[in-house]
Parts: sequence; C-alpha cells; structure tokens
Amino acid sequence: MSSRRRRPGPARHGRDRRAEVLLPEPGRERFTGDAPSAAVIGGGIAGLAAATALAERGVRVTLYERGEALGGRLAGWPVRLADGSGLTMSRGFHAFFRQYYNLRGLLRRSDPGLAALTPLPDYPLRHRDGMSDSFARVPRTPPWSALGFVALSPAFGWGDLVAMNPREALPLLDVRVPEVYERFDGVSAEEFLHRINFPEAAHHLAFEVFSRSFFADPRELSAAELLLMFHIYFLGSSEGLLFDVPREPFPQALWEPLGGYLRRLGAEVRTGTPVHRVRPAAGGDLTVETEGAADRHQAVVLALDTRGLRHVVGASEQLGDASWRADIAALRTAPPFLVSRLWLDRPVREHRAGFLGTSGFDGLDNVSVLDRWEGESARWAARTGGSVVELHAYAVDEGAERKQVQRRMLDRLHEVYPETADAGVVDVRHEWRADCPLFPVGGYGRRPAVRTPHPGVTLAGDLVRTGLPVALMERAATSGFLAANALLAGWGVRGQVLWTVPRAGRSRALRALAGLAARR
Repeated sequence: MSSRRRRPGPARHGRDRRAEVLLPEPGRERFTGDAPSAAVIGGGIAGLAAATALAERGVRVTLYERGEALGGRLAGWPVRLADGSGLTMSRGFHAFFRQYYNLRGLLRRSDPGLAALTPLPDYPLRHRDGMSDSFARVPRTPPWSALGFVALSPAFGWGDLVAMNPREALPLLDVRVPEVYERFDGVSAEEFLHRINFPEAAHHLAFEVFSRSFFADPRELSAAELLLMFHIYFLGSSEGLLFDVPREPFPQALWEPLGGYLRRLGAEVRTGTPVHRVRPAAGGDLTVETEGAADRHQAVVLALDTRGLRHVVGASEQLGDASWRADIAALRTAPPFLVSRLWLDRPVREHRAGFLGTSGFDGLDNVSVLDRWEGESARWAARTGGSVVELHAYAVDEGAERKQVQRRMLDRLHEVYPETADAGVVDVRHEWRADCPLFPVGGYGRRPAVRTPHPGVTLAGDLVRTGLPVALMERAATSGFLAANALLAGWGVRGQVLWTVPRAGRSRALRALAGLAARR
C-alpha cells in the first residue's frame, strides 16, 4: 500500500473523532503537460473511484463497462410493469453506513451535501421465535455500544455476557489488519461464535446478519471477516449501525450524476463495452482489446467482479506471473442469492420498518418496504394505493429449485407481515445472481492485493486485499482509490487522501486485555 499513515487527530465534522487519515505519497498536484492514458475496466464502485482519482489529476481516463449502465452490482435498469408503469429495477437494498468515509467522499463529487441519501431511523432485527433487536437506542461510542446492546437486547442478557469464554472473546476488543487474518482466517465464522459461547439467539440476530452480509453461509465464511465487521460497525467505530439509503433508484441518485462528473473531467465513459483481454505492449504500454478495437494505454486498473476478473486475466496470457494468475483463477464466488421485488395492490401496515433483518425464516434474510424511502416507489404507491416490498435470500443452496425458493420466500413474507397474504401482486421481479466474492476459511493468503506483478496494472474491488479495516462497498471504493494512488505515485503525482475507522481497538485498557489473551 502506497499511502502513509498518520496518527488519529481531529476529524472533519460528521466523522468519528478517532477516524484515521492515510496520506498519499508526496508529489505534484496534477499533470500539467502531456498526461498518460489509463484504462479503468469495470464501472462499479471500485472502477468509478479509480477513474475519479485519476481524472481529477489530469490522467486521460477511458472507463470500460460491459453493462449498459454504470454502478456494477448496484446498477439499475428500466422495467415496464403489468399496469403500464415504467420503473427502475435493481439488485436491491444496500445500506450506506456512516463508516463508509471513502465511498461517501466519492459520492460527494457530484452531490456535495449527500442530498441523494436519506437516513433510516432504525436497523431492526427479528427472529422467528418472536425476539427482536433494535439499534436505534443503542449508544454509538464503544464500549458503551456493546454494553448498551446487552442492556437493551432480549436476546443477549448480562448472564449471557458472563457465560462467554473471555479468552476466546477478548480478540474482539483489538481487531487489526492483517493480524486478524493471521490469527482467525483458518476458523469459520460459525466456529468462532461457538468458541466464545455466544448465545444462540444473539448469534442469529446480530453476528449472522454480519456474516450473511457477505452473501455467505457462516460455516464457510472466514472468522477474520466476521471479526473485522464487528470492529467496523460495533467496537471500533462510534458511527454505530445506522445507515442511509438513496432517495431515488441507484442510477438517478448516484451513478448518472457521477458519470456526468467524470465526463466533465474529460474522461471517456464507454458502457456496453466488454473487455476481452489486456496485452503488454512495447515500451511498457498495455493494449486493451474490445470487440473490434484495441486501445493503447500506459496503465490499467482491473476493477471487475470475481468472474469478470478471472475471465479477463485468464484470456490475457502474458499478463502477470504464474503465481499471481493462479491466485486469480482460484478466486471463488459466494452462493446464489435471490432478490424478489413485489408491487402489491395495497399498503403494508403503517408501522412497518423500511428495512427489517430477519433470521430463522427458512432463508429469508431481510424485508424492505421501498416506498418508505425511495421516491420512485413512493410515487407509485401513492398513485396506486399499493406498496413496494423487496425480499432477500442469501446463500441459497445451489441445488435448490428456484421457483420453490421464490414461493417459499413469499410464504415467509406473509408470516412476517401477515397483511400481505391478502394483497394482490400487481407485478413481481425475481433476480438471481451469484457474483459476489466469497471469503472462505483459509483463503486470505491467496486473495490478490492492489498491486500486481505488472507495474502498470492495479486491481480494485471488494475482493481485493487493502490492509485496512474496510468491507463491502467501502472496500470497493477504498481499493479503487488505492489502485489509482499506486499508479499516480509511480508518475510522481499526489493521490487521494483516504480515511478509515481506527485500525486497532479504541481503548488502551481493552487493547491490553486483548493482548493478554493473545499471549496465553
């Protein structure tokens, strides 16, 4: 990683006061004469971050995106409902947590006040046995956040806290990267929960929600990722577990404005343009081959999902060395997941949350009522008297019959929100995908880093190792900026300043306790 570290100091308004800043390598502010050309392959969050950092410093950027729109896994596309309404469909709900400093910084390029985002008042979690948890009243600053959760949660009492295995649980108090992977990557998330004797109900209501955020079964997910999530959202940050969501569908709220910003900087944005391969060329340049064209660049950022990265690297026989190529080929995707969006002919009850995490409902992981917060859905609901409800089912068995899963999720919706059983379905869309990275037990050592064996090629995406406590969308944005920074440093240009949650436990006393456990 090319960025230099700085001790935590006073943070900008609206950011955790212990957030840490990472300064880029020193250099000139931007190119003033002939600037190099860079290809950014992939128009998701990681690619947009890389393209933004490069274009802002005068690099001649060409952004290649195989889809017809920007946004990657957060893209959207038009649909026509059975009632004739023209609306936007997407991969579904995503939470923009307050800890996503670099992602939010990216979005501020085209929306300085983040007016396109709106907060949801709570993150309720409900188990099928009737127990539920809420984070709205839980203090945000550690360690009061953990103590407040214990005090308020029906699933986790003081007796459960006393019954936990302290030696096994103490590492939660001081999570660091990469040390957390060195110690816990060989353990599954589920095994770690059993080791610390975490109560089963709280396991479902809290930790399993984190693990399944990676679209993975806790039995397959590395415990290191689980500990990292706990640090980011609970014990390492005072931002809490509350989040924002876009006021409008992803394209209109986020990606179209950001694409316009890039074009105004002089970047060329080519959607509907899949890249077939990248070839090293004479003089250290790189040739990017698309259908019927070959463009020469001085640098390339590969900001692709797992399958796309495997495909491009596999077809680019001269790129990298054998070990690096083998690591890319070994990357795995998480199991399939289902997003079902239903347009109903009547509203759900007024008190239903905009987002509800669920556990124990035969694979139903959450329910969103989009008309609570998304303008397009709210306008449709107001016009028709209906509601727009979305269901997510993660880590679905690959052998499951898909129509049966879709019917089962609808049945579970009727159980969670009984009033929907009598509602007519105006229209429904089922989106099945299996393109999220899997972080399996023992897999960290083979995950690629931002830098590659080729000095002119960098990687970005949520599958990439960053050496920082970031995950999910924030890992994508951070890795995109890091990929750009690595190239800019080689050209003597100063890159993007980055922020992160603290890279160690917040309390000196708690860090000392965790250190005792590590030495035993």
